[in-house]
Amino acid sequence: MADRVDRLTTEDLDRSEAHTLLVPLGATEQHGPHLPTGTDTIIALRWAEAIANRLPDTLVAPPLPYGSSGEHQAFAGTLSIGQDALRTILIELARSAAHRFRRVVFVSGHGGNAQPLREAVAQLQAEGHRAEGLLPVIEGADAHAGHTETSLLLWLESQSVRSDRLQVGNTRPLGELMGELRRGGLAAVTDNGILGDPRSASAELGERFFATLTNQAVAQLTEVPSDGSGADC
Repeated sequence: MADRVDRLTTEDLDRSEAHTLLVPLGATEQHGPHLPTGTDTIIALRWAEAIANRLPDTLVAPPLPYGSSGEHQAFAGTLSIGQDALRTILIELARSAAHRFRRVVFVSGHGGNAQPLREAVAQLQAEGHRAEGLLPVIEGADAHAGHTETSLLLWLESQSVRSDRLQVGNTRPLGELMGELRRGGLAAVTDNGILGDPRSASAELGERFFATLTNQAVAQLTEVPSDGSGADC
């Protein structure tokens, strides 16, 4: 079991030799009628814990459950802090963590966090901090609350999935939807908040997806770049 900073005392941390801090970044946003609004936070936290279990001298921070989710605002349960606020939070958090940890890695379970995360990492690296970001990449994944995220939740926290409420969403490729999505948010392209089809989801697929994410992250974080600065998102 990975050690969590919020479950340790100051004395525990003073004695710890951990030099890497993983910060799970989630979101609180609609995920259709069948997944909880905390889906991205659940995935980010469990992903960070799995990574920490594979890397020495690594601790996991409490998850940040809010992100940049304005595109979901038309649906109930979405609580977004926007890109500017998220970028500022990440920068300030990493600056603070640098007093104790040599390396800070943001582990994001929400694709909408990508731009502010990249900007925050770039700013922190320019200041001389060893900051990095991880975003989930699964080949063939659908975009939102479809078979990919539903499979992950069935594997990670099956009791949170309302399997009796599974519905097909908009299954058009995300590239075809981006124009409408940027103009009108998710509500412009889907009535039920789903981009994809969760009906084909399974815990077996979720286990496979999660192993892929974890293996990719461990490989990225153990790779030594030529300039010694560490990988970014």
